[in-house]
Amino acid sequence: MANNKSASKRIKVNERNRLENNIYKGKIKNIIKNYLNQLNNFKLSQDPDKSKLEKTLNLAYSLIDKGVKKNIFHIKKASRKKSQLLFDFKIV
Repeated sequence: MANNKSASKRIKVNERNRLENNIYKGKIKNIIKNYLNQLNNFKLSQDPDKSKLEKTLNLAYSLIDKGVKKNIFHIKKASRKKSQLLFDFKIV
């Protein structure tokens, strides 16, 4: 428990930031899941449309980069996430 007023304020601010970061991370997870589902559908389909897949990949990249800018992700974690997505894309 906090011993002074500034420490109690920091606890409140940290909790608020944690909740905001979880919301943002959830959005990124959903975009990545959508991308992977589209990628699987693209691999299985007879009439592939790569533009929709690229659009989702670009959206994921931009959200990850914004997360780095807002200090939600470390830059190396963001690079790792983007690299994994690109690897899946190059297999196609």
